[in-house]
Amino acid sequence: MVVGEDVVVTTARETTAERQTGLTSAEVADRVARGQVNALTERTSRSLAEIFRANVLTRFNAILGALFVLVMVTGSFADGLFGGVLVLNSAIGIVQEYLAKRKLDRLALLNSPTTRVVRDGQIIDVPTSEVVLDDLIELRTGDEVPADGPLTSANGLELDESNLTGEADPVPHAAGEQVRSGTTVVSGSGRYRARAVGADAYVNKIAADARRFTRTRSEIQDSVNTLLRYITWVIVIALPVALWSQWRAVGEQGWREVVIRSAAGVVGLVPEGLVLLTSVAFLLSAVQLTRQQVLVQQLPAVEGLARVDVVCVDKTGTLTIGDIAFEQLHPLPRREADADADATRQALGAIADDPFANGTLLAIGRAIAPPGWTRTHSVAFNSTRKWSAATFEGHDTWVLGAPEVLLAHCATSGSRPGDGPPSDGIRQQVAHLAASGRRVVMIARSPQPLTETELPDDLTPAGLVTLTEQVRPDARETFAYFAEQGVAVKVISGDNPATVAAVAREVGLDVGEPVDARTLSDDPDSLREVLRTASVFGRVSPEQKRAFVHALQADGHVVAMTGDGVNDALALKDADIGVAMGNGAQATKAVAELVLLDGKFSHLPRVLAEGRRVIANVERVANLFVAKNAMSLVAILAAAIALLPFPFLPRHLSLVSAVTIGIPAFFPALGPTPRRYVPGFLGRVLRFAVPVGVVAGVSVFASYLIANRNYGVPGEEFLRRCTVAPGQSTVPDHACWQTGTGATITLLVVFFAILIVLARPLAAWKVVLVGSLVAVAVLAFVLPAGRELFGFDAPAGLVWQSLAVGAVGAGAVELVHRFAPGPGPSRHDGG
Repeated sequence: MVVGEDVVVTTARETTAERQTGLTSAEVADRVARGQVNALTERTSRSLAEIFRANVLTRFNAILGALFVLVMVTGSFADGLFGGVLVLNSAIGIVQEYLAKRKLDRLALLNSPTTRVVRDGQIIDVPTSEVVLDDLIELRTGDEVPADGPLTSANGLELDESNLTGEADPVPHAAGEQVRSGTTVVSGSGRYRARAVGADAYVNKIAADARRFTRTRSEIQDSVNTLLRYITWVIVIALPVALWSQWRAVGEQGWREVVIRSAAGVVGLVPEGLVLLTSVAFLLSAVQLTRQQVLVQQLPAVEGLARVDVVCVDKTGTLTIGDIAFEQLHPLPRREADADADATRQALGAIADDPFANGTLLAIGRAIAPPGWTRTHSVAFNSTRKWSAATFEGHDTWVLGAPEVLLAHCATSGSRPGDGPPSDGIRQQVAHLAASGRRVVMIARSPQPLTETELPDDLTPAGLVTLTEQVRPDARETFAYFAEQGVAVKVISGDNPATVAAVAREVGLDVGEPVDARTLSDDPDSLREVLRTASVFGRVSPEQKRAFVHALQADGHVVAMTGDGVNDALALKDADIGVAMGNGAQATKAVAELVLLDGKFSHLPRVLAEGRRVIANVERVANLFVAKNAMSLVAILAAAIALLPFPFLPRHLSLVSAVTIGIPAFFPALGPTPRRYVPGFLGRVLRFAVPVGVVAGVSVFASYLIANRNYGVPGEEFLRRCTVAPGQSTVPDHACWQTGTGATITLLVVFFAILIVLARPLAAWKVVLVGSLVAVAVLAFVLPAGRELFGFDAPAGLVWQSLAVGAVGAGAVELVHRFAPGPGPSRHDGG
């Protein structure tokens, strides 16, 4: 439906009873039957068919599939082992994404937003998707506006409309004005009729494309995609070279031998498990964090937090548990004859008697009973103005807020009769109370009634109110972890700077000199300079929180922002990683990448460690695959230059890939060793993996040439003795196996050396893993079934010369590791 003049007319015709009782159950059921609900048909995840296509119809699967078919046609079934890897990769990819889809859809449902509606005269919470046309919706601070419509009532209602207009300042709204979906209540309350819901709502019309399923991009995913593009072009160039060289080298043996040898070279160029292992690492990290009450709303956020070097936190709910308790009222008498502590206490109870009370008012209301005063006008608390006020029938106007803000409107010079105590004395008292970690607010009075959202200029201080918060018992340990990991912490709070500093000291932070954000310049360069030296900030406005994030990012930092209130939403949205508390405002959770479901900030180090573990271990996996690709390319080119058969059969590379890449890649990628993140993922992989891959390729071909000279079948006998007959999987003459056997032994030695370098620092479980894989490889040469399957024949002399060449290659790998800026514990290990 269209929101326009007709809606206003309809609203004007509503009776008072209709405005108060909302729709009846029958009216709701009728609208649901007609489809007039606030639900959309767009899916937020891919269908099973789309998942299947994405995991099966890939360019590398197409290459491997074509090669598999060609090898099967030759009848050499043992050389088609790589086809099993192809099927396994696709199957695991389909299963893992489908399970992730189910889990994410289920979590999205459990954590879906709710809306307060008035039905049958009762206020109830319903899922936002179940709001119907003409529902009477109640708005409170922190709510997201779920549909479009006209306000029937408003009490100091202010909306953040930056999502729609880009304007950061809150916009006040009165009864009769229109509100639009996609905005957020920053203060006050109100009720309105939903006149446009679902696809007809304004925000859904402008954001339909944004709400469709998309994968958030990340540095690792971008780097892997770049690697795949490079490798694709390498394959395009290498494939015709391999076919030409193998036709020249073994063409006399028939097309079958050409196909098998060419396939071996190209299969070595395909990183068949890289994407799989990367995605599995991210998926299992997200699942693991979910078990720890951390909802990952975007999978790459796990990686993103690993890059964070500055965490901005609020005091309430992060350093403290968040449960505020009223401690004491400290009266500020004007003169003895006018002192009335009881009246001040009653005024506190009256101000706290608010159905839309914030945390401070709720704490006061639990301690002080309401006096039964009648409220005639009120101004709701706002994080920008930092005060709330109310006028009561037969009583003064009373204001509760930050002492520094209220004192600017107080007549406290002491020069007039009836004035309160001098403001300097009050400020000293506030500073003394705040230095102990208490939250301090001031209550003041004025004989003038409230008419606008501006403070009267004749306020008289009546008392200081102290409230206490319990420091989180695990906060000190959490911030010690951040310090150990080199992550700076900025405490950004709307509270008094002295209070914030006292709490920060209690949790072990290096406070330095706390900064009152009201004294800061709006100049970005000046703000960057302050943020370089200061760590604790008080009296920070929501706009300043956002400016802090921008300034830190402009200084080259990767910023995480935590928050729970609607005043944190803008900063969370602009931070590199937004972290919301599970008990926070809906608007805050909606823009966050991570949600701490139980509100415990102590989970964040686990997320940080998980992200750093994923990045470091996926880097190890990428190094293994790229080294294999580089080795295969060198072997293809060397064979082409020397006009010799490719050193391996496909089955040889299947064995090497399994024991030195595939199986160990799963274990490091899922292992518990966190590593400190260092930028430059792609460059570091290429600088290490390409040189060691070249070392492996040169070592392999050197071993192949030596074996061919000492153990190879003479050229005049090669065609007769070493041709694979139709229907046979292997050559019957074992002497023909020896050159490939020597090359495989050398390749295993070099790649085990690469694996050991990447696995450092070595733990006991890693030594056991590598030892077990070496034993498996040895069994392939020792057991008759293994020799027959892989086509190995290893005389003692061949074994020793191949091991010697491999040892030289392993030494070269160690030199590359020491002198090339590649991976290693000295560079980015968390220990």
